Amino acid sequence: MPEFSSLERVNTFQIDPARRFYSAEHQEILEGATTDIYFVRTYEILEKLNKADTKVVAEIFARKDGILAGVDEVRNLLRDKDVEIWSLQEGDSFTAKEVVMRISGPYNQFGLYETVLLGMLASSSGWATAARIAKAACGDKPMYCFGARHVHPAVAPVMERAALVGGADGASCILAAKLAGKEPSGTVPHAIFLIVGDTLEVAQAYHKFMPRDAKRLMLVDTFKDEVEETLRLAEKLGPALDGIRLDTPSERGGVTPELVREVRFRLDQAGYPHVKIFVSGGLYPEKIELLVKAGADAFGVGSFISAAAPIDMTMDLKEVGGKAIAKRGRLPGITPTDRLQKIK
Repeated sequence: MPEFSSLERVNTFQIDPARRFYSAEHQEILEGATTDIYFVRTYEILEKLNKADTKVVAEIFARKDGILAGVDEVRNLLRDKDVEIWSLQEGDSFTAKEVVMRISGPYNQFGLYETVLLGMLASSSGWATAARIAKAACGDKPMYCFGARHVHPAVAPVMERAALVGGADGASCILAAKLAGKEPSGTVPHAIFLIVGDTLEVAQAYHKFMPRDAKRLMLVDTFKDEVEETLRLAEKLGPALDGIRLDTPSERGGVTPELVREVRFRLDQAGYPHVKIFVSGGLYPEKIELLVKAGADAFGVGSFISAAAPIDMTMDLKEVGGKAIAKRGRLPGITPTDRLQKIK
C-alpha cells in the first residue's frame, strides 16, 4: 500500500528543513504525497468497511479535443500495481468526451493516484496539443520547442517531451530530449554575443571550437541591422554557415514577414542560397504561417506551447464489483470503443 494511504501518515509527515525545492520527488509521487487528501480519507473508510479491494473499472475521458500524452508516465506510475490498463497511444488524437484510458483492478491498487494520473495526462496532453497546432502551421518546416524557460524546471522536461510527442522536431531542454531518445537542439544565446562584443567573432569562435556535427546557426539581431549581420557572417563563413536566427525583440517590432523576405532576398542575391533562416521569439500559429510564406525555414516555439492550458481529464467508475454503475449524468457500464489498446 502507498505510504499516504492513511490519515496518520499524512498527520505525521514532516517537511525536511533542508529541502531546497518545492517540486515533488519521484518517490513522493509514488508514495501518494501529491494526491488530494480526500482520496486518503476514502482509502481509510473503505479499509474499515473491508471494501478497499473492491474490483472496479474506471474510465478517463477528456473535456475537449486534443492530442494524448502522458500515457507512459501513467503506466510507469502503476507498473507495480495489480491492474490492467487500456489506452490510446502517445500522440493519438482524441475528441471531447472520448474515453482515452480504462483501468481495471482492485480500487486500493490505483484509487489513491486519481489526482496524479489525471494531472499527468491533462498537462502533457495540453502541451502536446499546442505543439501539434504549431507544427501544423509550420507545414514541412522544422519546429523546435524552446519553452523550458517559461515553466518550473521540475516540469520543463515533461513539457518539452510532450511537445515532441505532439510533433516538435526537437527540444532545447537536455533532459527532455534525452528522455525522448533525441539529442538537444540549440546553438548559443544572446549572452555570449554581449560578452564577446561582436557577432562575427562569436560565429568564428563557434565554428572553431564546436564539433563539426553542430549546426553553424547564429543569432544576428544583437548589435546591428539583421541583414548587415547576416551578410557579414555569410561572407566570412561561406559554405560553413548553415543558417542565421532572427529573434528580434518586440521592442524593435519583432520578426516580421518583411524582414524575413529581405534577409532571404539579400542572401540569394549575394550568392548564399544555402543559408537557412531560423525564426524564434513569441511565435504563434498565425504568425508562423505568415513567416513560412515569407521564406522562413525553421522555427523555435516557446510560450505558445509552454503556456498551453491543461486539457481537463475526468475519471469515472463505470463498474463496481462486476456491476455497471455511474453517477447521475453519466452512462453506467463500460463505454464501447475499439480504439483502446492494452498497455498493461
